[in-house]
Amino acid sequence: MTSDERAGVRLLGSLGSADGKGVVRVQDRLDAGIDDVWSALTDPRRLARWYGEVDGDLRLGGEYRARLHASGWEGTGRVEACEPNRRLRLLTMQTGEAGEQVIDITLASEGDGTSLVWEERAMPMDYVAGYGAGIQVHVEDLAAHLAGLERCDADARFGELFPAYQDLAANEG
Repeated sequence: MTSDERAGVRLLGSLGSADGKGVVRVQDRLDAGIDDVWSALTDPRRLARWYGEVDGDLRLGGEYRARLHASGWEGTGRVEACEPNRRLRLLTMQTGEAGEQVIDITLASEGDGTSLVWEERAMPMDYVAGYGAGIQVHVEDLAAHLAGLERCDADARFGELFPAYQDLAANEG
């Protein structure tokens, strides 16, 4: 499944599956330099402004605990790859749930901006549309933060995006 515009909603994501589990890939070009984007992704003070409360060791091999603003998700994670200004890979586990998910974020300089690809894998297929909408909200909140703006109303934005991601998921099947 590829990105699409449905009902006037610009989708940044695509949905798929691997080994019977969901895969969400959200891609955007951010109007900020790669150093600024990397800092927004790895500095706990900046993460708190757009993503959520993150405590712990955000270096390679480090473990952390997070509570996300947009969804209220709470869980723990481990930094599996950390290549400054290039790639961040996290394994996450939701509090009270079994199984890990993978978040892989890659960056590339693109003129005076930065290309970002945020891919999450290993979620139940029944939830892939919700993850698509939620991850897009995170990416849009990151772009707003980089532009000096506030986060969106996550519930309202999710409500706008979710039906279009449901359409994408239905077309996958």
